[in-house]
Amino acid sequence: MSAELLASRPTESETTLVLTLSNPGARNALHPDMYAAGIEALTTAERDPSIRAIVLTGADRFFCAGGNLNRLLENRSKDPSVQAESIDTLGEWVNALHTLTKPVIAAVEGAAAGAGFSLALACDLIVAADDAKFAMSYARVGLTPDGGGSWFLARSVPRALAAEIMFEAKPVGAARLHEVGVVNRLAKPGHALADALAWADSLAGISPNSLTRIKQLLDDAPAQPLAAHLVAERDHFVASLHHPDALEGISAFLEKRPANYKR
Repeated sequence: MSAELLASRPTESETTLVLTLSNPGARNALHPDMYAAGIEALTTAERDPSIRAIVLTGADRFFCAGGNLNRLLENRSKDPSVQAESIDTLGEWVNALHTLTKPVIAAVEGAAAGAGFSLALACDLIVAADDAKFAMSYARVGLTPDGGGSWFLARSVPRALAAEIMFEAKPVGAARLHEVGVVNRLAKPGHALADALAWADSLAGISPNSLTRIKQLLDDAPAQPLAAHLVAERDHFVASLHHPDALEGISAFLEKRPANYKR
């Protein structure tokens, strides 16, 4: 069987799209075919109002081993543009994950290594089995990060910890990353996907407009001075107040009933 990205809509979670990294026998190592499928799946999800959240996971209780070293060795004999094009497409997928206007949750079992770790970091939230491992192991094989791994780590943890993770290139336990806020929730082994789906379902009850705008504010905040960010908050607040979600949300709160948001 070849490497592929599987898309499914669990019957028990009608508002969530599950994307599963699948590469049997290779611990779900990545392949350019996955990148293209990922971009297509996210483009479709963005346009589908019935999808409220995305869960990214790996098949057979293993998230992703990262790049295939045998394929990388083969690419050394080819023009450098071949590898550059592959990394560019991976970057497009990572960017699509990060900029999707809907919540994206990574459900990690086993390990997330190399670009697999980058993919998990590109998600908004991470649920990991408490025995899962995360590794940026590039330096161990004479390489450097791709897929935005260094960008996300530099913004997620203190620089010293980011340097340690990338310099030593050793696996880091989910518990340690949970302590520093990279992993949001720990799950029992074998339960990361179920817990992520339950979380995605709960987010389906939150205003989609609010979630989209909050994601934008979070993305913009690190590069904006406070004065500019206050203006952005004002503009998002006013636009949200005049959005149908605010009418439904405020009415539901005052009427003491669950809100029913539509898109």
